[in-house]
Amino acid sequence: MDIVWVIVSTILVFVMQAGFLCLESGLVRSKNSINVAAKNISDFIVSSSLYWLFGFGLMFGDSQWGLFGWSDFAFAEPADTKLIAIFLFQMMFCGTAATLVSGAVAERMSFMGYMVVTVTIALFIYPFVGHWAWAGIITGEPIGWLEKIGFVDFAGSTVVHSVGGWVALAAVLVIGPRIGRFTGSASAIPGSSIPTAILGCLLIWLGWFGFNGGSTLAWNNSVPLILLNTCLAALAGGVVATMLKLRAEHYIEVDQIINGVLGGLVSITASCHIVSTGGAVMIGAVAGSVVFFGEKYLADKKIDDAIGVVPVHLFAGVWGTIALPFFALPAKLQNDLSVWEQLGTQLIGVVSVGFYSFGLAYVVFSLVNKVYSLRVSEQDELRGLNVAEHNISTEVFDLLSAMHKQQEKADFSTQVAVEPYTEVGQIAEKYNHVIDQVNEEIKQRDEAFLAFKQSERRKGAILDAAMDCIIGIDSKGRIQSFNPAAERCFGQTAGAIINRSFFKLFTRDRVQELNSASLDEGFLLTSGWVLERRNMTELQRYDGESFPAEVVVTRTVSIASEPLEYTLHIRDLSEQTKLQKRLETLAFNDSLTGLYNRAAFIRELERRINYHKSNAGVVALMFLDLDRFKKVNDVFGHKVGDQLLCEVGKRLSGVVRGNDLVGRWGGDEFVVAISGALDEEAINSKATEILHVMRETVELPGHTLNVLTSIGVAFSVDGERSADRLLQCADVAMYQAKKLGRDNFCFYTEEMGLFVRKRIQIEADLPDAISQNQLLLNYQPKVSCLTNEVVGFEVLLRWLHPEFGLIPPGDFIPVVESSGLIVDVGEWVLTEVARQLVEWRKAGYELLPVAVNISGFHLHDESLSLFIKALAHQYQLNPSLLEVEITENALTGDTDSSIATMTELKKLGIKLSVDDFGTGYSSLSYLKKFPIDVLKIDRSFINECAYNPDDAAICMAIISLAKSLGLKIVAEGVESLEQLEFIQQQGCDIYQGYLYSRPLPASDVEVLLKRP
Repeated sequence: MDIVWVIVSTILVFVMQAGFLCLESGLVRSKNSINVAAKNISDFIVSSSLYWLFGFGLMFGDSQWGLFGWSDFAFAEPADTKLIAIFLFQMMFCGTAATLVSGAVAERMSFMGYMVVTVTIALFIYPFVGHWAWAGIITGEPIGWLEKIGFVDFAGSTVVHSVGGWVALAAVLVIGPRIGRFTGSASAIPGSSIPTAILGCLLIWLGWFGFNGGSTLAWNNSVPLILLNTCLAALAGGVVATMLKLRAEHYIEVDQIINGVLGGLVSITASCHIVSTGGAVMIGAVAGSVVFFGEKYLADKKIDDAIGVVPVHLFAGVWGTIALPFFALPAKLQNDLSVWEQLGTQLIGVVSVGFYSFGLAYVVFSLVNKVYSLRVSEQDELRGLNVAEHNISTEVFDLLSAMHKQQEKADFSTQVAVEPYTEVGQIAEKYNHVIDQVNEEIKQRDEAFLAFKQSERRKGAILDAAMDCIIGIDSKGRIQSFNPAAERCFGQTAGAIINRSFFKLFTRDRVQELNSASLDEGFLLTSGWVLERRNMTELQRYDGESFPAEVVVTRTVSIASEPLEYTLHIRDLSEQTKLQKRLETLAFNDSLTGLYNRAAFIRELERRINYHKSNAGVVALMFLDLDRFKKVNDVFGHKVGDQLLCEVGKRLSGVVRGNDLVGRWGGDEFVVAISGALDEEAINSKATEILHVMRETVELPGHTLNVLTSIGVAFSVDGERSADRLLQCADVAMYQAKKLGRDNFCFYTEEMGLFVRKRIQIEADLPDAISQNQLLLNYQPKVSCLTNEVVGFEVLLRWLHPEFGLIPPGDFIPVVESSGLIVDVGEWVLTEVARQLVEWRKAGYELLPVAVNISGFHLHDESLSLFIKALAHQYQLNPSLLEVEITENALTGDTDSSIATMTELKKLGIKLSVDDFGTGYSSLSYLKKFPIDVLKIDRSFINECAYNPDDAAICMAIISLAKSLGLKIVAEGVESLEQLEFIQQQGCDIYQGYLYSRPLPASDVEVLLKRP
């Protein structure tokens, strides 16, 4: 009876192969169903053959260390017929494990790939794992290493189903998901025949009675309970999985029912012989939830298991194995392990089987896949494996292929083939009727379109060639036409916006509101766009960018004179506006710094001043000049100079308020205007702030500079001063700031204005001073310190101005030096001195040398020595009667030129003296270089030399220096006897000053002259 029961169970397990064939064929698409069926039978053939040759021996042969068997290969007829029944039973188990994998990788693994998987699991995985857990089931003594530690897996939750699940997971990970499984909106790829899949599920359920019941290997009292537990677990798994799906998705999915039932069957397989019926229900129910959540997990991780093999057989199998300690009845378990010890043993079995099965499978599949692709090509996958792998077609495939060809060629003129008396044939016939009707409608449309196209060609050519946007809208503002110029202007194609509201797309806010209302009134309202007028407005492009535009609206009418369409002629004024702004920028902004230029600044300044004529307030103007900016250009180049000017502009813009004015006046001059309720303290604070900012180091590429600023400040209270006048006053104050030492600011005063106006008048009248004999000479005697006798004169220039009277030299000599008349004035003085000497000579007086002050500019002029030589020749004078005085600062200019000129003068016998010695910046080495005869001590040292130790020391040092160099000494500005006595004691040679005589006109000098 035992042998009969095992044989019957074997047949039932064999029926599971038919169940798996139906299940997998039903859950895949019809284009792959034949391939799945062919694979199933091939799997069974290959796995059974390998199990006969090697698998049974590896599983039940003589054990090698509890890891594998090594005998009974190519299983032959044994003496014990029961062993044959056990062999057949286990061969069905091996085929089941191999068949499981193929369902997971269906629809994209090649047929040869299936064979690689089958060989791997049937030869290298299942027999070894089976030996670990079941090697002793024939003898009744534990042999495999898992058996020995107490691992229990009655009918194969782990040994058969988890092994199949682990290998399936490895295969899925290696070959990847099906095309389109995780792209697009489809959540899953539907099967072709759900009824067939349900039939497969029922066949598998039937076969599971043999799977679990036959694992007793005998007919005994436990078989009925095993069958009952198997059925209850399946029911519980199906119910729970269905309820979870219904709660989550609000509908019942047949696939979920199937997998819930199968998950319950897998989970109870490990413990169906030792649990109560309640335990079986609990195990099956949990298995149903494990399957449900397992499928969601795989989907989230984008792992494509075609029919749910991994959740059903791997996850549920693992659960069933580790659930055994908690639900097993101790009386039936019959071992000495506690619940937790049994749990540890079960976990060891689950982990070791999983590590070995998954690890070996993943390595083998990965290596094979590198040499031979386990997956079919993309083209074959899309065609279907029925055709690609077996060259077997179906009616549906033929119909789809014919339709696809029509689509590719865009030729629907021929009909598809019709197979009569079949559902597919009826579809094909209906399709042909639709195609005929479509072809007729296309023909009519083409004829109408051709006629319309001919009438519209001329209009289209005009619209396409137009540079302006031409847009047609209906009475609701919806776009009806959109020419290419409009597409370019608004940044959107016509097809994307036809029948959409023009005003909602391309206008906004107030413009949209006004013109939508104007459209409703036929563009006759004056508040919006007006019909057939140039309407200046603002539109926006499709990306939201606003631009100025000119819009002309015209109206198209029907025969009934009702408005049908409005045409908007739109001209984009962006470039025109940009050009206008650019011209304004060029006209009113400095091209280098971007600040206001002179014209724009004056315009804005006038606006401020005019505003405060009627609104109380002050406009303060600051005129800035960069101190010694020319040196920056000379030393570092104009590029660095330009960079410095830009930096100055940035600093000035950053230090003023937002409504203040900043401009570049020209060159290195800048202007700043602030206005409002200002007082002198506020203006003073702002000027101080500007100075502080300008003193900061300027960091330029490759250069670090410090540039200081002089600022002149003037202000207009309640518009009392015009812009021009304010600029003049600030300019005057700026020059006063420079005079006071630079790097400061100075407020304008009326005294400054008077001084400047006088200076300007003097400069303007200077050319007439010579021609109208307004210049005159005075002579100051030079007296010997030893004899107190007159030994010569210094000629001093005076100007008797017809308006200002006698102008002191300090007022007009700087003007002469800064003008181009310095040489002319110098030559006039030399000529007048020569003429006067001739007159004294004619009067019989003994002539004394006359010293004439020569400017540095004149000294460097090559004509000086030639002029004196010619003058001496003209008046028959000994040139030695002339003495040339030059200031100390004149020696620091062009040294070589100065030496050359002075050498020429010395050749003529003219003595050279240095005037105002000690006040300039010359080096003492100049005294050695230049052919000097006389040093004149400046009056600033003589004033207090008699009682100021510092001045006395300076005078003594100069006299000592001159004596050591063999030079004569002249003391200027001697006005007291104490001063005279001091210089006499120090050995000074000559003095001049008010002590002896003031400067005298020529007529008064004769009393000091001697006759020979």
